[in-house]
Amino acid sequence: MTVPDVVVCRTGTANLASILAALRRAGGVPRTGRSPDEIRAATHVVLPGVGTFGAAMDTLRDTGTDDALSRHIESGKPLLAICVGFQLLCRSSEESPNATGLGLIDDGVTRYPDGVRVPQFGWNSLVPGSGCRTLVAGHAYFANSYRLEHAPRGWCAAMADHGGPFVAALERDALVACQFHPELSGSWGEALIGRWLAMPC
Repeated sequence: MTVPDVVVCRTGTANLASILAALRRAGGVPRTGRSPDEIRAATHVVLPGVGTFGAAMDTLRDTGTDDALSRHIESGKPLLAICVGFQLLCRSSEESPNATGLGLIDDGVTRYPDGVRVPQFGWNSLVPGSGCRTLVAGHAYFANSYRLEHAPRGWCAAMADHGGPFVAALERDALVACQFHPELSGSWGEALIGRWLAMPC
């Protein structure tokens, strides 16, 4: 079996140590990268994020990585987006009103409503919808104040509930986007990463 060439994209806002360790435990041989050439050359790319939507998008645009990521996705190569990385696939976020995301998902990310504990810290259960293959039922670790409320058309979604239903994860072809942190979600998260690493490119 060919070992996938995994690049973890540096967004400038993520602690990458736990992601790299989880990829290694799942059988990957990852490295970090932030140049368009590194993204274009990789078979598998991870788009992580901890911090603000706007700051992460600024880093991607300043390095030219935004276009390389879009081309990677268009080519059908595997991409795993995590937490803010998931949100960057959307058109916009209330967290950074003047920032524009990658726009792969034509919808905006919104803050949880008043009266709901924010941020959501801790474990929550996922309920995958029909058509999900990589996403299976289980419990995952979340750390988020913003969320995508509705599953976009053309995607398979897993939902969770925190002050009402929200999109916990999406998958389409070789792209898996998780609002939660699979790298912090124990053996269940490690198995998900393993399924993603096994995707052909």
